[in-house]
Amino acid sequence: MEFKLGGGRLMLPSLHVMIMAIIIIYLLVKWSKELEMRQFTVYFYFLISAYIMPIYSRYSEAEGEFQLWFPVGFVVVFFYSFRSERYHRSKMKACFLGLGIAFYQIISHYIG
Repeated sequence: MEFKLGGGRLMLPSLHVMIMAIIIIYLLVKWSKELEMRQFTVYFYFLISAYIMPIYSRYSEAEGEFQLWFPVGFVVVFFYSFRSERYHRSKMKACFLGLGIAFYQIISHYIG
């Protein structure tokens, strides 16, 4: 979305991205209130689990470059949370929400 303001422009992300951001912020705030201590860790679990990186890359003259992306952050946070003594359901919810965002990033990378 683009709004003209005098001599400049205000560029906003598309509507579905803004709606997703509002829903994600609402859920993270709701889940952080369920924790008694260290409420900010829900946000870290979400941010780290949304991290993706290429695990395989190949280049050919005919096809160009191909990269296989994988949600590495989710795997790290998922196994850490089960090994931790401070396991909480809110942290796992944030972890799976981050996995959803990671899948969205992977799909948008392959489509775009």
